[in-house]
Amino acid sequence: MVISIGTKAGNVWLYGAIALWVHLLSSSTSADIYKYVDSDGVVHYTNVPTSSKFVWVMHETGKTKPPRSLVTSFDDIIKEASFLYDVEESLVKAIIKVESDFDPYAVSEDGARGLMQLMPETARLMGVRDVHDSYENILGGVKYLKYLLKKFNGNIQLALAAYNAGERRVKKYMAIPPFDETKRFVERVLHYYRKYKNQALLKRSSR
Repeated sequence: MVISIGTKAGNVWLYGAIALWVHLLSSSTSADIYKYVDSDGVVHYTNVPTSSKFVWVMHETGKTKPPRSLVTSFDDIIKEASFLYDVEESLVKAIIKVESDFDPYAVSEDGARGLMQLMPETARLMGVRDVHDSYENILGGVKYLKYLLKKFNGNIQLALAAYNAGERRVKKYMAIPPFDETKRFVERVLHYYRKYKNQALLKRSSR
């Protein structure tokens, strides 16, 4: 289904058209909305993109995996945050993969939100105003990760455990807390960390 909106469309008609389209789309099996602006300024929305010119905009229903193009678009933000806080890009990418699978609109049962699954209080402390803004979320998450790495003297496993279970719990045990969820989180992040690190090394060596 495709809907096109011209630049001269009246507000009432425009909002009505979008509302109708969203209503119709809500019954579709697809949960992704794409947008394309042509040379005449006409905006085309669809849930079945027929061209690479369409870019992913949002989820309409349910939680689905975002397109691969969206995943790669985060690379520049990850690179900037990693440079700013001196944290490895591969580690940041691994956390995002495990926490949200690169879905900027992910929300956990506990209320953690966005790409790096920031809790409201953590987001506030890290200066994040919009947790679903990819740029703010990644910078805030990496800033928090850097804080934890410093707190645990560069020990990546303890920092990851604290990212998942909280700083106080890790301090209590001075090890990865005996929680299955935290153990799995650390193991999965380290798995992707090694994977992304190896991919980066192969990419450099092939140049």
